[in-house]
Amino acid sequence: MKKLIATALAASAMAVVPAASAQDAPSKGEQKLAKMLEGRVAGEAEDCIFVSGTSPQMTIIDKTAIVYRQGSTIWVNRPEHPENLDDSDILVTERFGGNFCRLDHTYMIDRTGGFYSGPVFLGEFVPYRLPDKG
Repeated sequence: MKKLIATALAASAMAVVPAASAQDAPSKGEQKLAKMLEGRVAGEAEDCIFVSGTSPQMTIIDKTAIVYRQGSTIWVNRPEHPENLDDSDILVTERFGGNFCRLDHTYMIDRTGGFYSGPVFLGEFVPYRLPDKG
C-alpha cells in the first residue's frame, strides 16, 4: 500500500512539472512583441505620446500590447487587462487633447458585427529605440 501511494505521488509530481514549464513559456503575443523589439533598448515610460497630423502606425498584439511606430521609435503600451486585445477587432479611442494618454477612454469594437467587445485600460507608453552606434 505504501509503495502504491509513493508511486502515485511520484507520478503526480512528474505531471505537474511539464505544466509549470508550459506556463513559463512565453505566449505567442510575447514572442511577436520580442521579435518587433529585437535589438532595441527601452527608454523611460511616459503617460502620453504626441500624435501629429499623421497618425502613428498601430499594431495590436493579441492579449499582449498595443504597439505604435513613430519614425524610428516603437512605443509599447501594455494595458491593465490585455485579454481584451484582439488584432481582428478595432481599437476606439476618445482622446481629451492632442496627445494620446493613458487616461484616454479606449475600448475594442468587433470588426464584423460592430459590437462592443471590451474596455482597454491603457498603461504607460514605453519607447524602444535602436542603441547609438557611437
